[in-house]
Amino acid sequence: MIAKPDRLFDRNAEWLELAEFATSAGQGATLGLVYGRRRQGKTLLLESLALGLGGFMFAATQQSQAQNLADLGAAYAAYRGLRQPVVFADYREALDELFQLGEERPTTVIIDEFPYLVAATPALPSYVQQALSPLGQARERTMTRMILCGSALTTMSQLLGGGAPLRGRARLELVVRPFGFREAAEFWQVAHDPELAFRVHALTGGTPAYMEMSGGAGPRSVGEVDGWVQRRLLNPASAMFREGGLLLREEPSISDPTSYAATLSAISTGNSRRSEIAAALGRPSSAIGHLLTGLEDIGLIEHLDDALRGKRGAFLIAEPIVRLHQLITSRYEPELVADRADRVWGRSAPTVNSKIYGPHFEHLARQWCLRYADDETLGGAPGAVRPTEIACREHQKGHELDIVVTEDSGATSRISAIGEAKATKDPIGIGQLRRLEHLRGLLPNARVTRPPKLLLFSRTGFAADLSDEAASRPDVELVSLTRVYQGS
Repeated sequence: MIAKPDRLFDRNAEWLELAEFATSAGQGATLGLVYGRRRQGKTLLLESLALGLGGFMFAATQQSQAQNLADLGAAYAAYRGLRQPVVFADYREALDELFQLGEERPTTVIIDEFPYLVAATPALPSYVQQALSPLGQARERTMTRMILCGSALTTMSQLLGGGAPLRGRARLELVVRPFGFREAAEFWQVAHDPELAFRVHALTGGTPAYMEMSGGAGPRSVGEVDGWVQRRLLNPASAMFREGGLLLREEPSISDPTSYAATLSAISTGNSRRSEIAAALGRPSSAIGHLLTGLEDIGLIEHLDDALRGKRGAFLIAEPIVRLHQLITSRYEPELVADRADRVWGRSAPTVNSKIYGPHFEHLARQWCLRYADDETLGGAPGAVRPTEIACREHQKGHELDIVVTEDSGATSRISAIGEAKATKDPIGIGQLRRLEHLRGLLPNARVTRPPKLLLFSRTGFAADLSDEAASRPDVELVSLTRVYQGS
């Protein structure tokens, strides 16, 4: 097994999958797909793999078929040590030559930005299919490990879907995602301060390239956050200024960016239900399905089923920089261009607290339950962690509940814990525990075999009365921001 280079931060699981695929023994060419949004470090991963194994890598560009074929021939000749570029007549000939690179030993062949080639040559996936036919030369006589990589999520995911030519042909399908919140804290070198780590992640998420695009470093203390945001995120001269809008516009499958941007804006402002989003857009609910599906497919929003009512779930922003763009950057762009970032950021404090920090803390609480909390904390192993709304006859309204932990995602799965996550400036008190106790009593009996644990998450701590009572109750767990980032 090839060792992961020191220059690669984290990505241990991704490296293991790639290394196992590339070094797998046995006759027969194999195919792998690697994809994810731009700026996640896919190219660095694959370049490191090719360098470590002596493999071939070609990066396509947005140009014609003839131009890419010429560049591919030049790259192939350089790899083979030939003095003159190789002239490929077409992609069939090129693929035959590439697969022959693995005739003597397992050889990695990587084509980066594969969707650029497909855009100019739509039949290319069929050519790959033909080259990998069960009785063809590549399968019978080579050990080539071909990896197709791309950032156009819809194009890449469709290569293996439905009746696509490559369906059933790939041995590896690896999606490279942003870092999780704990990994991002280590990457930005802010893990020593959970509040600082939380703010940086709530604003920028886990995309590795955003550190370099933010000047190569984040704020060193909570006191530096405001100035850093104004200088690095809300400054028109910064590479981050338009990033939240570019993520949408650089995806080829998005044909109507304006409607999709309006949908993101509606969700960012707190319209999470399908009916609420439709009302904000001025459209019937039946007319926005393609917008929601498109945004979910490219990873800008996520859909969480209601824990108690199945598909009647919520749509949430999945990429923090998009949320910042919709709520602040695009809304106040004229002022920001006029160098008034200090005034805009100061005036936006209520929006940042309620629409950015609040929802993001709820998201981290759910992630913590799934990834880091132990079974004792949750009253059982977590299969799914989702929000819900519980009807209440006493108060004649529905009560929102941030966290419902169940054994799996099924409609009748046992509920092991429920919880609330509060990102308020003041510590939370005993009143929140009483509210959770009330909601626990409203849960359907069929879903409860023993009283679920009560989880209270707080960004700023807990009042003395709540801490005292929780200390004597095994059914109550208080989870601070420090515990979210460092504990289980």
